[in-house]
Amino acid sequence: MKVRTRFAPSPTGYLHIGGLRTAAYAFALAKHNGGDFLLRLEDTDQKRLVPGSEEKIKGTLETFGLNWDEYYVQSQRLELYQKAARELVKSGHAYETEGAIKLKIPEGETVSYRDFVFREEISWNTNDVFEPVILKSDGFPTYHLAVVVDDHEMGITHVLRGYDWMPSTPIHLLIYKYLGYELPQIGHLTDIQSPEGGKLSKRKGNVSVERHLDDGYLPEALLNFVVLLGWAPKDNREMFTLEEFVENFNENGFQKSNPRFVPDKLNWFNQQYLKKLSDEELAGKLTKFSAHSYEEILKLVPLVRDRLVTLRDFDSLTEYFFVRPEVPVENKKVLEHAISVLKKDFAGKILEEKARAFCAAKNIKVGEYFMALRVAVTGKTTTPPLWDIMQILGKDETLIRLDHARSKP
Repeated sequence: MKVRTRFAPSPTGYLHIGGLRTAAYAFALAKHNGGDFLLRLEDTDQKRLVPGSEEKIKGTLETFGLNWDEYYVQSQRLELYQKAARELVKSGHAYETEGAIKLKIPEGETVSYRDFVFREEISWNTNDVFEPVILKSDGFPTYHLAVVVDDHEMGITHVLRGYDWMPSTPIHLLIYKYLGYELPQIGHLTDIQSPEGGKLSKRKGNVSVERHLDDGYLPEALLNFVVLLGWAPKDNREMFTLEEFVENFNENGFQKSNPRFVPDKLNWFNQQYLKKLSDEELAGKLTKFSAHSYEEILKLVPLVRDRLVTLRDFDSLTEYFFVRPEVPVENKKVLEHAISVLKKDFAGKILEEKARAFCAAKNIKVGEYFMALRVAVTGKTTTPPLWDIMQILGKDETLIRLDHARSKP
């Protein structure tokens, strides 16, 4: 049997971090087994649709390399759901009310399935299951009917979805049974917890995939981070490209405990992937996040690349190259000495030699000398090597900055 999985988001806004994880797991499950990965937009709740969401979701998945083999939109398949609803009414498993069709829930029965993520049997007593609307008066199905009909019609063999959908599962199990459909394997993924605990939500932090990309996280790093929120390889390996994740995927790697979204860990992953890029590759990616040209960026990349956490950090880390500082420097004599040396010999080795001699004669700490220069040139107390900065700025600009700091009251 060919494995067929699907990712079925609703086009109601941004793609949630949890949605990206579901898509990645479904993609890996299919591709590891030589199967098909389907994308299906569940847009039957027309009131909640957000214009542009369909293209945004598709574009985001493509950014991560999660390319689908087949694509469907539920609102284009209404006849299938309406036909299924009529069959359920005809067989006595559903009934019509004023303006809608509801599923009839039997009394005192047990419905169950084996969850392939949790690897255990889960069951319900039908006395605890409400009778849901399955077809609305406008002819659109509710999620309960549409998801079952679609998964059957599309030959889905493995259903992966969030744990918050667990309460609806007995309804779906009954619809599968009443329509005579073969039950696919079903797995519910753990909830991603916020850093402080509790389910990750917009109220508790950034949950949008697009927002993380806009914040300067590399798609490769974000995906690597996300797939390890609820899944682990046998060897506890941490670094995975998408291709490596697919190759190493094993459904027994799903974890039962809720993972926690730790921003520091995401930052670590992003730094690891940034380090893999050549200066040219990094500069190319930075052009989308910087106000400066590729040529200007490329010149500065070697100085700050090890300090980058996200691509957004570049402009703040290099601001002093483009804006002269206005930070006061108290030790004017140090600046005067440096100016006199650099005017004659703009060379780091000579500056250091003469600075040490000057400090020894004036009883000044060498560190204080170069800190005064650093603040005068950059406005900051922590930067990449000072001479590297001076070289990029050039002799004239460096002297202008030192003189400006010396002249300030």
